[in-house]
Amino acid sequence: MSCHDFIGIGLGPYNLGLACLTAPLTDLDGVFLEARTDVSWHPGMMLDGTRLQTPFLADLVTLADPTSPYSFLSYLKESGRMYSFYIRESFYPLRSEYSDYCRWAAAKLPNVRFGARVTAVSYQNGEYAVTAGDAEYRAPRLVLGTGTPPYLPAAVHGLGGDLLHNSEYLDHRDSLREKRSITVVGSGQSAAEIYADLLAGITPGGYRLNWVTRSPRFFPLEYTKLTLEMTSPEYVDYFHALPEQRRYALETQQKGLFKGINADLINDIYDTLYAKSIDGPVATRLLTNTALRTASYADGVYTLGLRHVEQERDYSVATEGLVLATGYKYSMPAFLAPISDRIRWDSHGRFDVARNYTIDHAGREIFLQNAGTHTHSITSPDLGMGAYRNSWIIREMLGREVYPIEKSIAFQQFGVAS
Repeated sequence: MSCHDFIGIGLGPYNLGLACLTAPLTDLDGVFLEARTDVSWHPGMMLDGTRLQTPFLADLVTLADPTSPYSFLSYLKESGRMYSFYIRESFYPLRSEYSDYCRWAAAKLPNVRFGARVTAVSYQNGEYAVTAGDAEYRAPRLVLGTGTPPYLPAAVHGLGGDLLHNSEYLDHRDSLREKRSITVVGSGQSAAEIYADLLAGITPGGYRLNWVTRSPRFFPLEYTKLTLEMTSPEYVDYFHALPEQRRYALETQQKGLFKGINADLINDIYDTLYAKSIDGPVATRLLTNTALRTASYADGVYTLGLRHVEQERDYSVATEGLVLATGYKYSMPAFLAPISDRIRWDSHGRFDVARNYTIDHAGREIFLQNAGTHTHSITSPDLGMGAYRNSWIIREMLGREVYPIEKSIAFQQFGVAS
C-alpha cells in the first residue's frame, strides 16, 4: 500500500501539468496513475504538418511558472531545437511536437505510474483507496483527469463493418483510400483535417469523398482577442455564478468558440478544391445543414439516412468508408460508482463542479480536470487554462498560493458592476 497527499487518475495534459507543477514542492506528495503504457496525445490524428490551435505558452506549466524546467522552451533547448523553432517564427507547435514534449516531461517525473489502470475507488477512514492492478494507493484527495472518450452518435451503434472514429484515423487511412467512396461526418477541426487529407489524395477514377456537417456552414474557430478574453478568470467567475439552466443554454451556444475550424485550413481546403477543379469536376460533395438520422450496413456499404435541417427534407447517401469525426463526450468512469454518494450532482445528472474545481460535498477532496464546460465554460477544455486551474488546485490542497493566480486580466466587463 502506498500513501500520498493526493492521487491523480489519468495523465492527459492537465494532470501531467499538475504533476510537473507539484514536482518541486516538498510539502505536497502526489502519485499519478495512467492506464496506458506511455503518454499518447491523440495518436490517431498525428497528420503531417498539423499544429496546435493554441500558442506554445499554453504548455504544461509556463502560464503558472515561466521558470519551470518542464516548459516547452526547456524541451526545445534540451532537444537542440530552440533556434530552429525561433527561426520558424510561429507561436503554434506542431501536434506531433507537442505530443513528444508531453512524453519528454512525463519521462522526467518519478511519481508517474504507467500501466496502472484504476479498477476501484473506495472511501474509508478519511482516505480514498484506489486499486490499480495489484497495487493499492491511499490519499485524502483525488484529482480526476481521465479525459473524454470518443463519442459515436446513436445512429451507428451496433452497425458493424469497419466504420471508425477520427481518433483511429491514421491506423486505417491506407485501407480507407482503397474504397470507392468515403464519407466524413463532423463539423470541427478533426473533420476538416481528415477531409483535407483525403481530398489531397483524390485522383481521377479514385474514391468519391463526402463531408457531412450539421452546421449551416464551415465555422472558423473564433480567435479574435476580445473573444479570447472569455478564457479569463473574470469570465469563469461570471459564468459559474449564473443559474444552472442559463449555463447549460450557453454551453450549447458556445461550442463554436472552441470546436471551430482553423481559418487557414478552411482556406487551404478551398484552394485545393479550386486547383483540382481545373481538370474537371472534383469527386467530392460538401453537405452542410445535414444531420445524420439513421444508418444501416450491408454488403460492405453504409446507407446514411440524412436530413437537411433548414429544408426539412430527408435523403440518403451510400458510402463504403465512414469516418465519424463526432468529437468526445465525458462519461463517468465506472470506478467512481462506489463513491458516488460523496459527489455533488446537478439537476442534469452531471458533476456539480464548484468554483475551486471540486465535485465532493466537502469541497476539498475530489478535483476535476476538464469535463466542466457546463460550470466553467470554454475554459474547461482550453489548454491555456490548464496551468491556471492547476494553480487553483494546488492552492486548495496546500492552503497557500504557490503559483500566483491571476484575478483580473480582461478589459471588458461580463456582468453588471456591483
